[in-house]
Amino acid sequence: MSLAWYDQVTSFCRGKRLSVLSLQVCLLVLFMHQGSVMAVESGSATEAIKGTIDQVLVILGDEKFKQPEYADESRAALEQVMAKRFDYAEMGKRTLGREWKKLNATQQQEFVELFKQFLSNTYTGNVDGFTGEQVEYIKERRKGKFAEVQTKVISKKLTIPIDYRLLKKSSSWRVYDVVIDGVSLVKNFRGQFARIIKATGFQGLLDKLRSKIAKKTAK
Repeated sequence: MSLAWYDQVTSFCRGKRLSVLSLQVCLLVLFMHQGSVMAVESGSATEAIKGTIDQVLVILGDEKFKQPEYADESRAALEQVMAKRFDYAEMGKRTLGREWKKLNATQQQEFVELFKQFLSNTYTGNVDGFTGEQVEYIKERRKGKFAEVQTKVISKKLTIPIDYRLLKKSSSWRVYDVVIDGVSLVKNFRGQFARIIKATGFQGLLDKLRSKIAKKTAK
């Protein structure tokens, strides 16, 4: 068993000849939002997403962070910004589905931390990959404390629809799922994790995540 969804998305993006940073967009759009086609309501989920993008752009535009010796510092800066927008606990809970309730608080916390590290490894680093891709904000749908922000990432060669699903907690919009070209991050990981747990148990899933994290960190 393997955590194949990230590899599948990676292959898709590379197959479309996206830049390094365009590949990282599979978890959160990190690009300029010039050419937006919708008005942004103050306090809306769309404004929250764009606010995070602005902070990331400051990091990406810092020439210091493009130097190899500042790789760890740039990674930490990006992780800090992302942590304020991603609800890793909610994402982790949804990826485990029914299995989540079978875990005690310690196990849940351990899983969420590993899941966070696993995801952060896919969107940090390589800050020199930005090539001016743009994002169009298409529409925001809201139902109670839930919202979905529909966007399109536009490069020279293609356009990819990316939707962000958010949950409002303590007056803050937090991302709990990302849908890329119709493919849900949470749904795909739920299937992957369920198969791993069935084959090797929950501990086997933790071991698999640790292995993936170690390999990515080594690179």
